[in-house]
Parts: sequence; C-alpha cells; structure tokens
Amino acid sequence: MDFGFILASAASEIFSPTTAAYALAALGLAVHFGYSGLLNFGQAGFMAVGAYGFAISTLSFGVPFFVGLLIAILASAVFALLLGIPTLRLRADYLAIVTIAAAEIVRYIVTTNQLTSVTGSANGLAAFEGGFYSMNPFPEGSYFGMNNRDFFIRVVGWALVALCCTLVWLLMRSPWGRVLKGIREDENAVRSLGKNVYAYKMQALIIGGVLGALAGMIFTLPRGAVQPANYGTELTFFLYTCLLLGGLGTVLGPVIGAMIFWVVLSLTQGILYGLIESGAITWLNTVQAGQLRYILVGVALMLLMIFRPQGVFGNKKELAFA
Repeated sequence: MDFGFILASAASEIFSPTTAAYALAALGLAVHFGYSGLLNFGQAGFMAVGAYGFAISTLSFGVPFFVGLLIAILASAVFALLLGIPTLRLRADYLAIVTIAAAEIVRYIVTTNQLTSVTGSANGLAAFEGGFYSMNPFPEGSYFGMNNRDFFIRVVGWALVALCCTLVWLLMRSPWGRVLKGIREDENAVRSLGKNVYAYKMQALIIGGVLGALAGMIFTLPRGAVQPANYGTELTFFLYTCLLLGGLGTVLGPVIGAMIFWVVLSLTQGILYGLIESGAITWLNTVQAGQLRYILVGVALMLLMIFRPQGVFGNKKELAFA
C-alpha cells in the first residue's frame, strides 16, 4: 500500500473545485442556520437550481456566461421567495419541512420524462461549460501538476470562496448582521424593538440561497455535466457536516470544515482500498468500502459533537441558540 500516494491524493482535495463548492454551500448554511437560526434542509435544492438555471439558459437559449450566471442567481432568489413566503412567519420546523421537500421536488421535476428536451431527465445536461473556459487566461501547460483548465476552475472557485467569505464577514459585522444574530437568539426581543423580523429572515434566506446557487455552478463546471442524482438529500447532510466541523456562527468555519470533510473522505477511501488490494482486508469489497468511509466520517462527527460541539473555529456561546 502506497501511503505517499494516498496522502498526496487526500491533500489534493484541500483545494479541489468540489471542496470549493462545498465550502460555498456550507457558507450559505452558515448564513441560514449559524447566523439566522433558519433550519434549511434544502441547500441541495438551491445548488440544483443554480446548476440547472445556468445549464438550461446556456444550452436552450445560448446566453453568454455572465447572463447565465445572473439567471442562476435570480432563479435561486425566486426559489428562496417561494420557500420563505409561506413559512418564515411560522415556527422554524416548518421551514425545515418545506425546504427538504422542495429540494426533492426540484430533483424530481428535472428527472421528468416530459422535460427531457430541457433538463435531460435522469441523464442530465452536458457541454455547457464552453463559455466559462473560453475566458481562461492561462495558456496550455502544466500548473502545479494540473492542466490549464483544472487550474483555472480552481482559481475561480477559491477566489469566489474568498470573495463570498469577505462579503459575509462584512455583513455580519454590520448593523444588519447584528440584527440577524439577535433574531437567532430571541426574535421576539428583536421584534419588540420595531425590527421587521420577517424581512430580515427573508433577506438571509435569499443570500444563503444565492451562495448555494453559486456552489452548484462551481460543483458542476469541472464535470461538464449536471445530473439530478448529485443533488439528493444526502448532499445537504454532507454540507451540515462541513458546517458543524468548522463551527456554526463563523465565516471560515464552513471553509475549513469542507476541507476536513473531503480530506478525511479521500484518506479513508485510499486506506480502505489499499488494504483491500493488499489482501489485508478480505471481508470487504471496494463498493462496500465506499459506503464504509461515510460511516467512519459519521462516527468522527459524533465524537466531534461530544468532545467539541462548537466545531474547529466555533465557540460555546454560538451554541446557546441551538
């Protein structure tokens, strides 16, 4: 078993485009749950809306990249409005129920056979990333062991993560962000001060949803395809894992949590596959090992919640509302 190769493969996940997408989506959940107390179990739906909004507008209407980006953002904002209008005046658990159902509804709609010409049904959509890579300023060659396309998507993905983290950090330090944290702690107290709690919650839901839509685009661009199977309910739970690993009411926490999540997944998979190939493990095949790694990550998360529930960057004060 080549431990050097396993460690190198795990380390490469730290700055992969998928990790950047998870970091962005988990940052959106931090805005929703960590800062606002909104229990959104449908972040995978926001990612799907962003990915499909961009892909459909590019393939069906031939719009330029930035127009497709704008359409994806607007689609996620409309999706947030549709979810928030009937639920944000009610208890938090209603939003959780609606969001998890809405994410599944989105996934089932795009797999409908009647919409195959638009959404591609279960096969999804492909070949819509040309406009993005046409803006690649890096000439052909090797960049830290990557080709110019891989390097470009990583630069764009992590630059977007840095930009969004900065914006969220500024927002949460502003009077608007302080009101949002007050709503998380005690919305009745904030309401008694004359603040429109419903409006603040809606704004937070939209902002976190837009971050999810951007994550959906970054998630799908390296693959050159968008498929509905990638946006199941388990994706939202993985994002919550990233959020809890890093810390709820933090900006950098979701980013570090996403890095830890993917490094641990890659490391456990590499070790398990290596043990199977070397014959050290005979009672397990590679398919079962792929599922076992998620079990191991789940156990690690349980231990984290027992011994450090505030996450890597969080503090215990942030858990007072949970």
